[in-house]
Amino acid sequence: MSNINSSVLVQPNLVVQSIKLSQWTPQVQFYAATGLSEYSPERSRLGPDAATMASSSGRPVDLMLNIKMQNDSQKDWGNRNLSIGVVLYENDQFFNSKLFNSELNTKRRVVSASLSDRSLLDNVEFTIRPENTSGSTSYDFACVFWDYTHRDWRTEGCVKIRDPNGMHCECNHTTNFAVLVSFRADYTYSEALNWISIVGCSLSIVGLVLTAVYQIKTRKQRGANSTMLLVNICLCMTTYYLLFIFGINNPVQNSKASVSEQNVIPSSDVQENVDQGPCTAITALLQYFLLATFAWNILYAAHVFFLIRNALNGPPRAFRTIAMTVGWGLPAVIVGVSLSTTYSFRNPLGYRQEQFCWLASLDKAGRFDPKRPMLWGFLLPLAVMLCFNTSLLVYFSQTICCANPNLKSSRGTPMKKKILSSFSLAVVLGLSWIVGYFVLITHDKTLYIILSVVFCLCNTTQGVQIFLLFTLQSYLKTRTRYKLDSKNESKEEA
Repeated sequence: MSNINSSVLVQPNLVVQSIKLSQWTPQVQFYAATGLSEYSPERSRLGPDAATMASSSGRPVDLMLNIKMQNDSQKDWGNRNLSIGVVLYENDQFFNSKLFNSELNTKRRVVSASLSDRSLLDNVEFTIRPENTSGSTSYDFACVFWDYTHRDWRTEGCVKIRDPNGMHCECNHTTNFAVLVSFRADYTYSEALNWISIVGCSLSIVGLVLTAVYQIKTRKQRGANSTMLLVNICLCMTTYYLLFIFGINNPVQNSKASVSEQNVIPSSDVQENVDQGPCTAITALLQYFLLATFAWNILYAAHVFFLIRNALNGPPRAFRTIAMTVGWGLPAVIVGVSLSTTYSFRNPLGYRQEQFCWLASLDKAGRFDPKRPMLWGFLLPLAVMLCFNTSLLVYFSQTICCANPNLKSSRGTPMKKKILSSFSLAVVLGLSWIVGYFVLITHDKTLYIILSVVFCLCNTTQGVQIFLLFTLQSYLKTRTRYKLDSKNESKEEA
């Protein structure tokens, strides 16, 4: 157009364009098209028809800027020449903010607009398409400008507008503009493991309930301590399985991005929501009942140890009181310490994860963080308990295998019973959780998948295993013995 004089300067990470208008125009537009390499003159344009040219090019646009003039400025235009300049920065390295922290190292484009006569300006609108971040999706944003007085981003005079095509902003002044975006992590789930967990846990719940009922009904056939220990193990595991099925998935993290109406600068490019919903409570309950399960496991192991060492007298008299205190009290102490040291309402992810309602273990960069409660609030206490239970199993197996070393009659049957006894003890002591530690340390993808499936199968069906080994087997033995006794009585009467 004859009434427009333009100039352009393009650098690898910088675009400077200016035009001079000798005739009034309602708006001047600037666009920057998407490209895989550094900026080039073909990727940007400044002028009244920039939006039309962007549409006709067919290339996706990263940024669209629209400088609107006041409607009544046309009357007073006269013979003036209006200069308009636009500067586009590929990143914000010249704008170091103290209010906004970039933890994901995301790239933020900054665009600057200026007019030789600011009295003609109505407003500035710009739409920015956010950069795609691996493993994350944009959640919310703020429209900001750079305040040279405060040397930081500000929001005064800018508002954000919902737009399906990008992040749309409107400001009533000209300066350096940017959009500060907060991202939320994307998560992927294994459907196979999910269904294995649901089916296994459901069957385990049924098995554990039947086991607890059977143990209570037949408590006279065994010691009171044995019944108490196994019933408490079943109670803890049943509660844990129910919490796992109905509460492990966090409903909040499945929600879509929610652009707030308020134009507030986020603290970082990682979205941090205040605690909402029952996820933190579910996490604390899962941690408690899992630790309680293993606390009762080591008490069961201690009970077996006392029976082996002193078959006549058994455990000490205060064993039941000590068991109740340790079984229910020790997990409460660990959970209380975990919550008090890592949880805050403003940032609950210090205690739990966002993906699942479970203890936090990774930092924001995805690396294992020893300061998180997963290590010292679960893995370390569990490792100590598993070491104790493993030692007890070795001691138990060695004791029953060496009890009658010279036994020759029915050599096959006793050995099967001994192996079954050791296996039953390993199941009730939860030693299959050792596989979980190998899952954590392996780096081979194939081995990781195999171990994950084994871990999932073994632990989700632990309740079924307890039912088969401690309830069904005992019931079948009792029934067989009853039939034999009935036959013997019939023979004697005959």
